[in-house]
Amino acid sequence: MGQDAPRRIVVVGGGTAGWMAAAALVSVLPSQRVQVTLVESEAIGIIGVGEATLPHLRHFNETLGINEADFIKATSATLKLGIEFVNWARKGDSYVHPFGDFGTEIAGLPFHQAWTRMRAAGKAREIGAYSLPVRMCAANRFDRPAEDPADFASRFGYAYQFDATRYAPFLRQHAEARGATRIEGIVDTVHCDPETGDIERLDLKDGQEIEGDFFFDCTGFRGVLIGQALNVGYEDWSHWLPCNRAIALPCEKSGPTPPYTRATAHQAGWQWRIPLQHRTGNGHVYASDFIDDETARQTLLDNLEGAPLADPRPLRFTTGRRKQFWAHNCVSIGLAGGFLEPLESTSIHLTQIAITQFIELFPVDNDYTLERESYNAHMTREFERVRDFLILHYHATERTDSEFWNYVRTMPVPDSLTEKMALFRQTGRVGRYQQGLFLEPSWLAVYLGQRIVPQSWDGRLDTIPEESLGQSLTTIESQIDQAMSRMPDHDTWLANLADVEAETRHG
Repeated sequence: MGQDAPRRIVVVGGGTAGWMAAAALVSVLPSQRVQVTLVESEAIGIIGVGEATLPHLRHFNETLGINEADFIKATSATLKLGIEFVNWARKGDSYVHPFGDFGTEIAGLPFHQAWTRMRAAGKAREIGAYSLPVRMCAANRFDRPAEDPADFASRFGYAYQFDATRYAPFLRQHAEARGATRIEGIVDTVHCDPETGDIERLDLKDGQEIEGDFFFDCTGFRGVLIGQALNVGYEDWSHWLPCNRAIALPCEKSGPTPPYTRATAHQAGWQWRIPLQHRTGNGHVYASDFIDDETARQTLLDNLEGAPLADPRPLRFTTGRRKQFWAHNCVSIGLAGGFLEPLESTSIHLTQIAITQFIELFPVDNDYTLERESYNAHMTREFERVRDFLILHYHATERTDSEFWNYVRTMPVPDSLTEKMALFRQTGRVGRYQQGLFLEPSWLAVYLGQRIVPQSWDGRLDTIPEESLGQSLTTIESQIDQAMSRMPDHDTWLANLADVEAETRHG
């Protein structure tokens, strides 16, 4: 592999992960540095259930030069302001994890500290009343955030809910137009160098031979390269996240399109609802040790909001991650690198992180040991911190109505999570990571939404009269009302997308 020659990167597997990787590589790296080939087969289906995303995907698309309006139209996307959680702490409870802040700082301190004091005095509404995106969800309103940071309407972000089976073809067109080459085929044999262990060549079943310098394994749960050829082990996290199966199926739309995803807790797992422009995506994620497949299937069918559009499709998985995400000259992307259930829509985000981190560390010479070690350390942190956040949803429950909820409520959890929960319960402080996906508002939403309320607040607030704090809360509600008064409903915004895009381009 000469330093001056383009690096031959072979992406094995299409779908969302494969075409995200190919599109990013050819869009971000100069053509003289990379030559990208993607191998996939129409005979191998894609999982395609991860239809809800996080706001970070907007930046990914922008970096690739993808126009938002084109993307929304091509994938029948809707906009997403957060995730509603139903029946998690107790049956009948609901809260929204929003993509935005709660309130604003008061006396230079985090809003929730003042809210905790006023709540203890019986003079505060529930925390979501002071969040613009939470209120927008309740009213089915949407608009892009204001560009002026001084405008309260700038204090939120948004993501997408889209048809994953349409995103991959959209990215394929984008990638091929920028130099990526697609080869139809199925990998038959993986040839590795007997001395270094690096992958040298792939033999396809039709006789084609594909050589490369780097290989991206985007073959899903099968892990054809990283697992089967390189024998990289898998760290099983199912003792903390016991759900191991899912049933997915689309149904007809019913009523206005909500600008948020919903996760409803059931007897031994939970059900997703993802509203798209042309249909609604649904699925039941469950733990087979606590419920049989037929009961799980019927639970999904009994809780649809529209007529089914296909037969239920079963999936099996083991939560966890590869012990190495990058081994030898192979990088595992998407499900090949690990799986964390889609409770917080993290699947596509972790794929995005894996791709962008590789690009940032793109090797400049033939010895890339340090880059590989840095990559593996970074991806391990990302997976473990998402893992802890997901465990919190299960562990912070008061439900005692089934064996499943009794198990997750009482199970030992990672020390990293135990310490964070104790810190918040005792002081109201949200332990911060220097790196990691979910920031303070996200942890705050789940803590409070699942009835973990601080026992105290920052003592500096005791110097401020309750009347003054109450006025601050009232002002925030008024600012939210004013911001929302200028916003259309979600369906109107989508219907007027062409006009909105024209205004954005020429405004």
